Amino acid sequence: MSLQREPLLSVRDLHVDFKVRGEGLLAPRRTLKAVNGVSFDLYPGETLGIVGESGCGKSTLARAILNLIPATAGKVVWMGRDMAGATPADWQQVRRSVQMVFQDPLASLNPRMNVARIIGEPLRTHRPDMADAEVLARVKAMLVKVGLGEAHLYRYPHEFSGGQCQRIGIARALILEPKLIVCDEPVSALDVSIQAQIINLLKDLQKEMQLALVFIAHDLAVVKHVSQRILVMYLGKTMELADKRDLYADPKHPYTRALLSAVPLADPRLERGKVIQMLSGDLPSPIDPPSGCVFRTRCPHAFDRCAAEVPPLRAINAHTQAACWLY
Repeated sequence: MSLQREPLLSVRDLHVDFKVRGEGLLAPRRTLKAVNGVSFDLYPGETLGIVGESGCGKSTLARAILNLIPATAGKVVWMGRDMAGATPADWQQVRRSVQMVFQDPLASLNPRMNVARIIGEPLRTHRPDMADAEVLARVKAMLVKVGLGEAHLYRYPHEFSGGQCQRIGIARALILEPKLIVCDEPVSALDVSIQAQIINLLKDLQKEMQLALVFIAHDLAVVKHVSQRILVMYLGKTMELADKRDLYADPKHPYTRALLSAVPLADPRLERGKVIQMLSGDLPSPIDPPSGCVFRTRCPHAFDRCAAEVPPLRAINAHTQAACWLY
């Protein structure tokens, strides 16, 4: 896939801060840096995987990209348009082309609506001129695409399994024929066998509809099957950004190597002989992150410079960027 085209989405030095209460009654409010200077480009038809431990800022990043929560600094550029200062009406127009699939398939569906209303709701919001018969026809066609059928039209979310609810959520996201889908851990709440079905469905739909995907997960084994490039986050910052083949064959950042060492191998002999790189200590608080490199307190290779200076994200080779003083 050539990346010489104009990016569909550009994120530049994005920050998301939250003000939290101090420890004492009269203590001043403190700043929690949930996303701390993340940048990337996403191209048409590409899948960017975003991985990291729970609490690293993946979901906050996704919501800030869609303006579901406000960014503190940085910018989001959608199809060449800088969204800084965009009005709610501007974002309403953009959201016709950008949709989201959420982590909890059942909680993301309105329990008072049947499937026909749930999937048709985006059309009624963004295409109020469309006749009811056409809306219903599109809903039926989309249900078939996601592996369900007309028999499910007038049933309610509680009547479906988790995998079926996620298919309904995907159908709702795709009904407007968007250019980008942001998938926020869409399979983490599902059984392993169902995870594979949903991932294969997303890949098939991506190919058929020429979609770009941002696929967020904490499982590198899952991300490997859907992504062309992978961004590794830790404590709100980018540790590594690389093509899939380079990242899995030769990970550069110590944090990436630790995550990959925990991925189970299909071959039992290789799995038994594998050395897992255990991380020492707990994830630091984003309210009081370490100085210099935020990963240094758990890094087996940390040295004096890691505590004194923040390593920039820079190119290691043609396909890999890493934020590490080892390079």
